[in-house]
Amino acid sequence: MSKRAANSSRKRAPTRRPGSAPSRLAVSAPLPKNVKVSFEFFPPKTEKANQTLWECIQRLAPLKPAYVSVTYGAGGSTRERTHATVYRIRCETDLEPAAHLTCVGASRAEIDDVARDYWDAGVRH
Repeated sequence: MSKRAANSSRKRAPTRRPGSAPSRLAVSAPLPKNVKVSFEFFPPKTEKANQTLWECIQRLAPLKPAYVSVTYGAGGSTRERTHATVYRIRCETDLEPAAHLTCVGASRAEIDDVARDYWDAGVRH
């Protein structure tokens, strides 16, 4: 019997077709204490994407991630959306947000202002 045939009875993770909706989160919470996870989010570009992001955050929050990060587009292309998402996570959840900060194309004063704004908002990562 070939290796492939021998493994064919093994259960496989369900697959989904491109464009189909993802299934509900299939992880039980909370995770064991020795397991640390974090999640990275992309700042939403549309209101629908914003709603989807917050649904995901609510589903993932019970897993108690060590932190959640929000990406920052190359050259600062998503700066305002990143800031808004980080601030909302900080204000509306118990999650610890970590903000990406791209320094390319920004002056030292701009970077300092952004870092101080995050610090003043309670963001420490």
